[in-house]
Amino acid sequence: MFNAGTVVKVLIPNVINTGYDYRLTGDAGLGQFVAVTVMNRKYIGVIYGIGDSGLDASKIKNVSEIFPSGLSVDDLLWIQKMSEWTLMAPGAVLRLIINVPDAFLPPKQEQLYTFNFDNAVRMTDARQIIADAFASNDNDAMSVSDIRNITHATLAVINGLIKNGTLVATSVRAKTELIFDYHDMGNVTLNTEQQSAADEIGRGIDAGGFSVYLLDGITGSGKTQVYFDSVLRAYNNGKSVLLMMPEIALTAQFMNRFTSRFGAAPVVWHSNLTSARRREIWRGVADGKIRIVVGTRSALFLPWQNLGLIVVDEEHDTSYKQEDMGNYHARDMAVLRAKMARFPIVLASATPSEETLQNVKLGKYKQLKLTSRFGGAQLPQIETIDMRENRPTSYTVRDETCAGNLSEPLCHAIDETLSAGHQVMLFINRRGYAPIVQCRKCGWVAQCPDCSVGMTYHKRIGKLLCHMCGRTMELPKKCPDCGDDVSMRGAGLERIDAEIAARFPSARTALVSSDTIMTRQTLERLVAKMESGEIDIIIGTQILAKGHHFPNLTLVGVVDADMGLYGTDFRAPEHTFQQLFQVAGRAGRGNAPGRVLLQTYQPDNPVINAICAGNRDEFFASDMASRAAAKMPPFGNLIAVIIEGQREQPLKQYASALGAAAPKLTNAKIMGPIAAQIYQVRNWYRMRFLVMGDVRSDLQTVVKKWISSVKTPTNIRVKIDVGPINFM
Repeated sequence: MFNAGTVVKVLIPNVINTGYDYRLTGDAGLGQFVAVTVMNRKYIGVIYGIGDSGLDASKIKNVSEIFPSGLSVDDLLWIQKMSEWTLMAPGAVLRLIINVPDAFLPPKQEQLYTFNFDNAVRMTDARQIIADAFASNDNDAMSVSDIRNITHATLAVINGLIKNGTLVATSVRAKTELIFDYHDMGNVTLNTEQQSAADEIGRGIDAGGFSVYLLDGITGSGKTQVYFDSVLRAYNNGKSVLLMMPEIALTAQFMNRFTSRFGAAPVVWHSNLTSARRREIWRGVADGKIRIVVGTRSALFLPWQNLGLIVVDEEHDTSYKQEDMGNYHARDMAVLRAKMARFPIVLASATPSEETLQNVKLGKYKQLKLTSRFGGAQLPQIETIDMRENRPTSYTVRDETCAGNLSEPLCHAIDETLSAGHQVMLFINRRGYAPIVQCRKCGWVAQCPDCSVGMTYHKRIGKLLCHMCGRTMELPKKCPDCGDDVSMRGAGLERIDAEIAARFPSARTALVSSDTIMTRQTLERLVAKMESGEIDIIIGTQILAKGHHFPNLTLVGVVDADMGLYGTDFRAPEHTFQQLFQVAGRAGRGNAPGRVLLQTYQPDNPVINAICAGNRDEFFASDMASRAAAKMPPFGNLIAVIIEGQREQPLKQYASALGAAAPKLTNAKIMGPIAAQIYQVRNWYRMRFLVMGDVRSDLQTVVKKWISSVKTPTNIRVKIDVGPINFM
């Protein structure tokens, strides 16, 4: 505890900050939240240590206010270690924690609105997204800024709903109770395998101390109920618990499962909360009143009090890698947080990442296996369709002949499945209708003027869309270079939907992608329709790959199993296997047996063979051996340095200067600079370096010293990505 008048170092939440000296106006402890001013701007910071600037006492400002809550010493150590690992400034890490600007202020006095769901107005897509936002927040009153932040709606749409009486002015926010008394409802009995895993984790929770458990269970094996047992154990021991999930796994099915097991709904933290709800949850966690939160990666940075367990579901999922406000992997930072505060963490997956499997092999993590499906359901039969021998036939729509993408064996299987009264899932991880719009005569390709990527034609909106920046353009009727007709090549899910409509006109279909599922409520409606049998064939992208349980779904067809096999990323085989394995796991989860058909031109590819034979462990062992030979992670370390500029010449000059200053290393090397594979994004040009070393290399120290040796021009951005997932 520091006494009034003590000069302390205060860390504030900005990207360059490592701490400034201030004088305390009262007693305060290490980690306590305080209000300060920097250049006349107000900040909430934390006491980070004793002052060490050496400034004259007359130049040191007082803190403005001292708050009763704060971070623990373990949290401060975690901030420092995360900063050292990711090369983010400590202040940039703190910004991830103090990410609710008005958490310490009274609610803003803004006009609030509720949604009148009984008002009979025409619901456009934009209006429906607003309705869904209110529904997902229990129709809690929102300000116009809330509505815009959550839905990205235009003021014209919002004002239109105000004018027609759909948005009703109010001055009261709904009072929501976020403090729950959770208990076991006694309605779940674990099988022998599940109970053994739960008991093992439970012993670690009771004993305390740092430990990592890999809950490694096949799809449908009941991993959720096992870690629910762990959540309740830690909660009953007086600890706080974080259950971290990918965004798309936060479904009503999961929430209902949670409520059924614990007798109350979870507190949920995600990107579509109102500012008032975010403030309420953040303060509830900081005060220790909220002790269980289900959330996405940002929930890791809530101001936890007495955190005693973290569960990372779908630990292999790449959405845990953050690439905007700093580059970090939330799974790895969760493990680091558990280590610093000395408590257990559970990583759950049917297809663990190879980094996690290597830690199991080294004895750092304990593996708990679930090898059978819960309730006696059987794993689906997985087969390939050799597209070299089963070329898709064309089909006709309004006297127009169209090239097909579905083989005869797959169509026959769809027909059989529908005739039996069961449901079908078709998976293609490509949005839109056609990914390539090209002139066959001169070779012109529709390309985004702001990004170095081709534009995809989306039939639903009738326009070309850039998947990098979101820019739209009209589809040209003729080639702008030679005037010849343009053609569409390749297939996205909209094209598959058109083919299904032609081949199976009576089938009820639904499309699932980020274009059609704009809100969680939209996804819930679709899930409800699947469960009630209102949908016969669901066609979708990776949103369908995990988290959904459809008992009547017995056939999964993968339209293009080869899509991810030959990417430039060394993780392409692993990610392809994980994705296809997860998609295949949607079939046969009920009483009827499931079947999975993979359309492929490479039926002998090791990834395809491993999926069909169910040889997951053999595949991972082989792929990891290849990585070990190449000294790629987890057998080596990588750091990407991405430099961006809006003018090419200054960017290339700075890249050359960095390249010339690159140190000569032993057990490591610096490669580059080269133009990034996607050279231009949103009118910023991009160059890349890749720093590669063995597992013992201290690459962070090397990179930090190297980058600081060359002055960065004001018009250049430098991004450092430790353990990169994206190599584009």
